[in-house]
Amino acid sequence: MQLYGVELLRGLGITFSHFVRTYVKGVGRKFAQGNVRQLPTQDGIFTVPYPEEKLAVPERLRVLPFLIYNGNTGQPATEESIRCTACGICAKVCPPQCIWIVQAKDAVAGKPKPKPAEFTIDMDVCMNCGFCSEYCPFDAIKMGHDFELSNSERDKSHIFEMDRLLVPTENYAKTHPGAWAEEEAKRQAAAAKKAATAAAAAAAAKPAPGTPP
Repeated sequence: MQLYGVELLRGLGITFSHFVRTYVKGVGRKFAQGNVRQLPTQDGIFTVPYPEEKLAVPERLRVLPFLIYNGNTGQPATEESIRCTACGICAKVCPPQCIWIVQAKDAVAGKPKPKPAEFTIDMDVCMNCGFCSEYCPFDAIKMGHDFELSNSERDKSHIFEMDRLLVPTENYAKTHPGAWAEEEAKRQAAAAKKAATAAAAAAAAKPAPGTPP
């Protein structure tokens, strides 16, 4: 019983010492405007006055998926700029089946086109697993960071249509700099390889000097 009392006092002492260090080492800390990040190994004030101040989220945070189109902020998405080809792989691998895709069709001939006419995600069904982003062969769908999605109704606002899901590549490069740099390096390497293959094929098809046509 005596040992129990000593350990209890020791635990309370640790808690009290952390409490005192929070105020002693945290005095004078200025709250930054925007996102901040404080490591668990740092002493000082850990409490963040949300929503005036927010912790910077990790790049790999998975919340709700979004669609990427090639363009800058403020530039509207066009059918040509949307990366999605309506292949349907994301909808097939989605465990809770929260993605619905309608493939676009040619207005004249009525033939299917490799673009989505409709792309819908039910936010209440989505389990934020990231399978859609992982299996997408065109880097067209990614996992977003926006976690402030609560509201007073869920019949309409929780159904995300394509116009709410589209995000330009400029925004994606800012929120996911590591993934963006890796994907761009792969795209540039693939383009260089394709150009080298085309140049080699053109050189092989060119007749040698002195050869009659």
